[in-house]
Amino acid sequence: MVAIRPFRGLRFDADKVAGTLADVMAPPYDVVDAEGVKALAAKSEHNAITFILPPGEGDAKYAAGAKTFRDLAANAMAQDDRPGFYVYHQRFEIDGATFVRKGFITLVELTRFGDGPVLAHERTLAGPKIDRLNLMRACEAHLELVFGMFSDASRRWEDAVGELTNPVLEAEFDGVHHTLWRVDDPASVERLGLALANKQVYIADGHHRYETMCAYRAELEKSAHGDAAFGMMYLSNLDDPGLVVLPTHRLVHALAGVELSAVVEAVAPWFDVSTSDVPADAAGLREALAPKQQRATFGLSVPGSGQMHVLSLKEDFDPASAGLEGLPPALQRLDVVLLHELVLERALGITKQAQADKTNLRYYKSTERSLEVAREGDDDTQLVCLMNATPVADVVAVCDSGQVMPQKSTFFYPKIPNGLVFYDLSPAGR
Repeated sequence: MVAIRPFRGLRFDADKVAGTLADVMAPPYDVVDAEGVKALAAKSEHNAITFILPPGEGDAKYAAGAKTFRDLAANAMAQDDRPGFYVYHQRFEIDGATFVRKGFITLVELTRFGDGPVLAHERTLAGPKIDRLNLMRACEAHLELVFGMFSDASRRWEDAVGELTNPVLEAEFDGVHHTLWRVDDPASVERLGLALANKQVYIADGHHRYETMCAYRAELEKSAHGDAAFGMMYLSNLDDPGLVVLPTHRLVHALAGVELSAVVEAVAPWFDVSTSDVPADAAGLREALAPKQQRATFGLSVPGSGQMHVLSLKEDFDPASAGLEGLPPALQRLDVVLLHELVLERALGITKQAQADKTNLRYYKSTERSLEVAREGDDDTQLVCLMNATPVADVVAVCDSGQVMPQKSTFFYPKIPNGLVFYDLSPAGR
């Protein structure tokens, strides 16, 4: 099924960078705003954000990003001598509990969604793909990691790599402890390849980045650039207890008006509705939205009201009665799909195009901030949609069905930062 292979990674050299290895790491490009870029660049002149989100406009910014990347590759990085895999652990805490998510960074053979063993669960947008392709083309490198998952209940992949010693990176960044090991002995490399040989890969995060790598591969096929047939990915076991999914909440704004009672009345044929105070914290929200008998459940709150309407799918729900018989079974009872189809589109009139363009929606990964808006309000939010996390089993079911969820349906925590390792596709890196 999936084909993987080791590679000679290009990595920041701790003896050459300004600051520590933590100082040159950066979050994914799509979660950093202008102030965040300045703050990261201030930590170190070598921070990865300087080429991940380069300054400038139009094509000039991509040329600037390529120049910065090549300068840093020559003066602040080193390429490993032998091909290998990079085992990567993230240790983090949620609500006082400690988790360790384990995985490894490798090259994966690139196949378009629907044409091979790499499967998607979310829609992608044209704009981000064009932007990332322009940067990849200018830099001649895979700079950012795609996060994929595979099923391995017996954890064969961990047995394949064996005991881990002498990490090449240890850093505290963004509230997470990051540890990276390089595994390059031929026996381990062969065992790991065999452990993944019959697997499918489900994209957890980085759909745009994956499609960008596929587009770059197609461009370079004309020049017989075989190295571009594989893309750099981080792979983790979806059976790993350290795999954590958090919710992404929706905040509605810029509509002519929102009347919550009318929204609730519109969807009442399909949901049981109860009211409660807005919970004080994330644990309280999870308790308030705990699904009954695994039925889709979410909360709606008018900002500043301090009240939350909890909508739970009726036990006898018939998708046909809601006009959803055209959706694949894997989607018909998912809370995020029902919210987008029945509440946002039908009850509030936010079209699918407007949803994709984020015309009337903001997405908040912070549960605390979302609850704060629900309790106290803000300048322009009209409705807060408080969500449960999408279970991994539902993500896999959607991938296997060949369908996709609305964007921002999942939030696999923590994110994979930039700055761990890069895949150089230029002549210098081959």
